[in-house]
Formats: sequence, C-alpha cells, structure tokens
Amino acid sequence: MRPVIGITQCVDDRGRWRPGRRYAYVDLAYADAVEAAGGLAVHLPAQNDTETLASRIDALLIPGGDDFPPPRPDAYPSDAAFDPAPPAQIDFDRRVLDSAQRKGLPVLGICYGMQLLALRRGGALHYHLPTDLPNALNHRLPEDGGRHTLTIEPDSRLAGILGDAAEPVNSLHHQAVADPGVGARVCARAPDGVIEAIEATEGSFELGVQWHPEKLTGSARVRLFEALVEACR
Repeated sequence: MRPVIGITQCVDDRGRWRPGRRYAYVDLAYADAVEAAGGLAVHLPAQNDTETLASRIDALLIPGGDDFPPPRPDAYPSDAAFDPAPPAQIDFDRRVLDSAQRKGLPVLGICYGMQLLALRRGGALHYHLPTDLPNALNHRLPEDGGRHTLTIEPDSRLAGILGDAAEPVNSLHHQAVADPGVGARVCARAPDGVIEAIEATEGSFELGVQWHPEKLTGSARVRLFEALVEACR
C-alpha cells in the first residue's frame, strides 16, 4: 500500500481565475514528486472537519503559496508588493496542521508551508527581506537556473536526508522564517544567513524547507519526498 500524502491547496477568492467564483489550486509538480517517491497524492481543499481529514491521510504536505500579511503593512514600502493568502486558506492550513500534529503524522512544509510551521510553534517571520534584512541577498531568483548554496547543520535530520553538502537550491521568496518557534530548530541557512530549513527537535517527522524541491530535478527534490514517504512507513 502506498502511503497517502495529503496536499493542501491555495485558494483564489479574488476572482483571479474567474470573477464571482472561488477556486482551489496547486501546482501538479507536488503530486508528481510524491508519486515518483512512492506515495499516493491527494489534494485537500479547505473544509471544516480537519480531525477526520487527518485520520484519512498518512502524511501532510503544505506547499508554497501566497504571502502572510504583515502585522503592520505601513512599515513596508509600496514596492514590497504583498500578495496575501486568503484568511480562509490560512485558517484551514492552521487547523489541518494542528490536527496532523496531534495525530503524530509526518509533515513537510515548503516555502509558505515552512513559514506556517514556524508560526504555529510561536515563531516569527521576516515579512519582506529587503526591509527586514537589508543586507540579505536577493532571494527572488529566476526560476530557470537561479540557485544558491546551503549550509546544513551536520547533526540534523535534513543532513541525514541530503548529506552535509547539498546541491544548490532555487529561491523564489521574499518572506522567510526569523524564529523557528518552540520545539523546532534551524537546520539550514543560505550564504547570507537567511533560514532555509527548520525541523522539529523531537517527535515525528516535521520538516520545513524554504526552497521549492518540486521544481528541482536532483537529490534536493528526490530525497526530500522519499524521506516523507519513508516516514509514513
């Protein structure tokens, strides 16, 4: 039996797809990566009963998405160009993550998903890197070929998955984790010190990465999704 990996979806409630309608959507690259790793991907639209939902899956994958709205938008310049995730989506993602954690399910958070992991543990975000960390490198690199290196903590779960010298990864974000929260630790950083991965310090598999492994072709993609599937077994 292939383990069932539930993948949450983004929500369009602003008529970006068609006026007057709400849509749930997600890049099919996540499902492709899960299937290639030996799992069975199931998309999870926003709904109420997250406890029953968590009982029907073997692991949870929270993918990339839109921005978390900053507490004080006026503290950022107009060119920060926030694209906030809808409140209903954030609410569902929080609740299904809480349900998955209560059941001890393996969890993988990617980009937005990693940031949610930190927030649910009482951590904090950099809401716009050019403002919050003016000396940071550009983390919005071209999708085709834009890469930076990683420094991985050698005794971490992530190092056990990718090795101490991981392949360079892509970078498609302007928000980042500032504090991983209680019960989590930083396990990888970019060359400028920006947090690139966090993981739970105890309990079941819980890992967040800032890059998009589903868009890569090497070990930074394959090994992460294989580790998630293996954690189910």
